[in-house]
Amino acid sequence: MKLHKLQILSALKEQAAWLLLTGAMLLMGSCQQAPAPTQETELSQLPWDTIGQRAQGQNLQMMMWQGDPQINAYMNNYVKPILKERFNIKLDIAAGQGTQIVSLLMNEKQAGTATSEVDLVWINGETFYQLRQIEALYGPFLERLPNQQYLDLANPFISQDFQQPIGGMEAPWGNVQMTVIYNSQEVAEPPMNLEQLSRFVKNNPGKFTIPTEFTGMTLLKSWLMALAGKEALQGSFKEDLYRKHSDSLFNWINAHRAYFWKQGASFPESLSQMHQMFANGELYFTFSNNDTEVENKINQGIFPDWARAYVYESGTIQNSHYLGIVNNAAHKEAAMVAINFLLSPEAQYEKLQPKVWGDGTVLKAQELPLPWPEKFEALLERQFAPPRDSLENYALQELAPEYMVRLYEDFRKRVVETNG
Repeated sequence: MKLHKLQILSALKEQAAWLLLTGAMLLMGSCQQAPAPTQETELSQLPWDTIGQRAQGQNLQMMMWQGDPQINAYMNNYVKPILKERFNIKLDIAAGQGTQIVSLLMNEKQAGTATSEVDLVWINGETFYQLRQIEALYGPFLERLPNQQYLDLANPFISQDFQQPIGGMEAPWGNVQMTVIYNSQEVAEPPMNLEQLSRFVKNNPGKFTIPTEFTGMTLLKSWLMALAGKEALQGSFKEDLYRKHSDSLFNWINAHRAYFWKQGASFPESLSQMHQMFANGELYFTFSNNDTEVENKINQGIFPDWARAYVYESGTIQNSHYLGIVNNAAHKEAAMVAINFLLSPEAQYEKLQPKVWGDGTVLKAQELPLPWPEKFEALLERQFAPPRDSLENYALQELAPEYMVRLYEDFRKRVVETNG
């Protein structure tokens, strides 16, 4: 698929809207009145059995990213039937992520809508930050869930979302680390840092590029941290450090873009497009925010068996993704029951299997009741990706959400729009 520069700008326009949304939300947040004690207060005092009884017969509306067929299959073929059969909850799923979720809930708030169109949302990072600004999330609710006892909340990669303590306002669902996936037939020694990558792209023009979506910006964050130093950008957003090290980052990209795919005149707007170009040999590299995805894609026949995954010696970002309940949700009870099931050893084990999703667990697997520790342990063996425990020393913690917002905006301004 050939992409024109204007297509890339269109794809990035939604991401640039983060800045406008954040400003609007801060204004809205300053005008909010304390909510009157209503159903929320009552719900926080109910026994779990009563919440389960109320959830029966409810139609749960969920909004989530639907860009991966395997994830969709997990939800449609595994989660939906169990919620219906065991709990009498009908789950309906609508496509939406990031700005779409934030915009929907902002519009509902501005219109004074009493009941939201959506109950349950799949979120992390910037979305969590922005929804908190407009008080669009219900909670804290996490401690009410029986299965929260199994969560590995001592792990900062799980208990913090883009440097933000989750505070019971969202439930960890999965934990993953970004990997670089390469063509082992064509790349004998994959580049381990920016200096080696510089030599590689110059010697292999057209075989490397950066996607413009979330995974691409996560890659840029990893590079930004490599340039700044692993700990330099931790904590709250630091404008002076961002400017200094983002200058180095974008100068490096623009200095090498002529050796990128299409001579850097355009960039893939979706990860699926990049995966396809990788699989057919047009690119020698692609990326994934899930360290098990290379196994998943080879099992599906999407990637040839020469695909391999690794991480840079300077590290890659590890993060978690989460489930949140909308403040004006009509079916909070069903949302709580559904999340509790999704945190169960059974559902987490199913999701962890590479042939299903390969999404890393957020549970303390070795502390689960028998026979779960042994079952989880058996899934840790990998053929095409490094063992998960070998990645721990190269795991970078997510940065404050403002870094991601700025990288989206500055990539558009300083890379895409500078190409005449």
